[in-house]
Amino acid sequence: MTDGRTARAHAEGVSRLIVMGPSGAGKSVIGAALAARLGVPFVDGDDLHPPANVAKMASGHPLTDDDRMPWLDVVAAQACAPTGGAVVACSALARRYRDRILRGCADVRFVELCVPRGELEHRMETREHFMPPALLDSQLTLWEELEPNEPGVSVVNEGSVEAVVDRIRRELARP
Repeated sequence: MTDGRTARAHAEGVSRLIVMGPSGAGKSVIGAALAARLGVPFVDGDDLHPPANVAKMASGHPLTDDDRMPWLDVVAAQACAPTGGAVVACSALARRYRDRILRGCADVRFVELCVPRGELEHRMETREHFMPPALLDSQLTLWEELEPNEPGVSVVNEGSVEAVVDRIRRELARP
């Protein structure tokens, strides 16, 4: 039996989404709004990092693959856990990270938020977050855009939150 929220998410062809992008792309804000619109839970991947990862980033050191892989397994588990679906914010910077998530949650779809570098810098400099602006370069070095053969869509994060969520929903609804 499904409830109204689950039915709404499934009717739109989406139930498990990873909102992805580098730090400052708006994953948490857009992800939370998208989850609310779809009526599914939202999970911020930042909250899933172990304390050692947070401390490492806060001290200005980028994470290694060894740091990230166990975290990505937790992200995948969170995306697949709720029966009715979920939206999870996670950087998922490289293809190998997205492949790791897909191994743990095969029916997840990615929503890549595209934001110009200058705007990413501005956002990082004007917010309180454990990820310092100095780590943006390390994120952009790892960044691999979503490829056509990956399950998901790329959307420019420009305009109001509502407009971006509407854009995401339209893109996800395309065959």
